[in-house]
Amino acid sequence: MTAELIHSYPPLPRVPHTIGGISEAMRGSARRAQFFAEVLAAEQGPDVDRAMTEWWGRAMLDSDPDRDRIHSAAQAGTLPTTTFEDIARLRRARGGAMPGE
Repeated sequence: MTAELIHSYPPLPRVPHTIGGISEAMRGSARRAQFFAEVLAAEQGPDVDRAMTEWWGRAMLDSDPDRDRIHSAAQAGTLPTTTFEDIARLRRARGGAMPGE
């Protein structure tokens, strides 16, 4: 007897959206200390959520395998860019909706 997959789940993010996950992904002890200081200083609720979301984004960038190449291209002005309108147009063309639609 074989099991059949009923649901498909999106892949888990590279960095878990947890204090431990974020702190482990940070490059450098100074950034990690700053992260802990901001999270500990935040009030409950929205302030903690804001700090976690901001630092999660930084941790995702810190742990990106292409981080050094992307950073160098950004500094050199050669990093390809796009507009939100182009992203929305491409997403709609592929059959997806934009958030809020």
